[in-house]
Amino acid sequence: MQDKILLSMRGIGKNFPGVRALHNVDFTLRAGEIHALMGENGAGKSTLIKVLTGVYGKDAGTISIEGKEVFIRSPQDAQKAGISTVYQEITLCPNLTVAENMFIGRDKNVLVGWGKRYRRAGEILRNLNIPARPRQQLGACSLAVQQMVAIARAVDMDCKVLILDEPTSSLDDKEVEMLFTLMRDLRSQGVGIIFVTHFLEQVYAVSDRITVLRNGELVGEYEVENLPQVELVAKMMGKELQGLSDLKQDDNEAAFTGTPVYEVAHLTSTTGIAPFDFSIRKGEVNGFTGLLGSGRSESVRAIFGADRVSGGTVQVEGKKARISNPKQAMKRGIGYLPEDRKADGIIADLSVRENIILALQVMKGFFHPLSQKEQDAFVDEYIRALDIKTASADTPIKSLSGGNQQKVILARWLLTHPKYLILDEPTRGIDVGTKTEIQRLVRRLAKDGMSVTFISSEIEEMLRTCSRLIVMRDRRIVGELRGTKLSQDNVMRTIAGGEQ
Repeated sequence: MQDKILLSMRGIGKNFPGVRALHNVDFTLRAGEIHALMGENGAGKSTLIKVLTGVYGKDAGTISIEGKEVFIRSPQDAQKAGISTVYQEITLCPNLTVAENMFIGRDKNVLVGWGKRYRRAGEILRNLNIPARPRQQLGACSLAVQQMVAIARAVDMDCKVLILDEPTSSLDDKEVEMLFTLMRDLRSQGVGIIFVTHFLEQVYAVSDRITVLRNGELVGEYEVENLPQVELVAKMMGKELQGLSDLKQDDNEAAFTGTPVYEVAHLTSTTGIAPFDFSIRKGEVNGFTGLLGSGRSESVRAIFGADRVSGGTVQVEGKKARISNPKQAMKRGIGYLPEDRKADGIIADLSVRENIILALQVMKGFFHPLSQKEQDAFVDEYIRALDIKTASADTPIKSLSGGNQQKVILARWLLTHPKYLILDEPTRGIDVGTKTEIQRLVRRLAKDGMSVTFISSEIEEMLRTCSRLIVMRDRRIVGELRGTKLSQDNVMRTIAGGEQ
């Protein structure tokens, strides 16, 4: 069955203003196979899927189904070609029954009664071994079963190509195995499945073949058994294991002694990260590293109280503390620059001045507003100190470049004089010069006694900046590297599950 080519994408190109999202990408899906599509953030996975499903029009290349070229200009065209997608966020209606969700909007023949549709739904559910009843309200089902119902709906629409986009991100281990059983059943029936995920273990548990993209280009297509995990990580990151030199740190790790500034035991949150232990001492720069989706951002969000903490104990400077929200974290001397500055960092319509003073004003309380004189003094100081390029303090922050927006958010937290500063992707999407400035600033802050947790998708940047790395995979800590162990080889081997 796997010799029959079901889907062929050749020379796919897609451009956006100023950005080449895909260039000359090939992808092949065979009947009766589960094909993992892998790549880091910005690799082009989502763009390729959106081209295939008609959300985006392609600028170059051809798409063929069972050897016949097809022209997909809309999601409806994709559906007619036998391509169905089940997304990470379930798009069904939880207040309707399972059968209603399977058929609503599809069967427009008013002569077909719902009794027949319920019977048909029952047949589909039994054939696919889905533990749900046709008349059961969908919202009463687990997330895994809701995902499976979405898949059942797709399969019953004459689906030849099934795209599963991060279907396991909200599922526990038992639910993941239920979903994998369904995927294997569909594979045996000749359905071709494109599996998009960040979980390495899951790729190797269920996939037959892997295609890797990087920076909008095809790295290669591989049989799972011929691609060890450590090599997959290297291909995704664009690094080779041979010839990588260790990047030494100037830090004397022995200097990081005394009571930790911040320490947790068995901390976890509602985002599904495994309970973890973590500590950081005065003047230390450490970091969480791992592939996108590994849990690194969720871990620091739990530390800051940005996600609801569901377990564990916290100590700040040796004393037990409760941090269940960001305001409590701020009062304990913790600052946090979030991963997505546009969604969670800047307030676009406010001025540079208003964005800088925001955190300090929250700590003081809005019944104790900063005077105009105080605002001017604080803002002018940090605009000079961080060399923020802006026409004036009253310029809307949305008018600034990405790098200068990032500096404004840094200024916001530095103004609160934190003892512990968390920086999640502080250099993403900014120019090389500003990146270097921020890295030097981090080292200077640490030298002055501030504790910093630094997260970056670029391993070299982490190695240059951090004296200790906590390595994550599949939402759990799988290793810790320090001293002579700090190297790109060891980071990739640890992510892949190998020895250092």
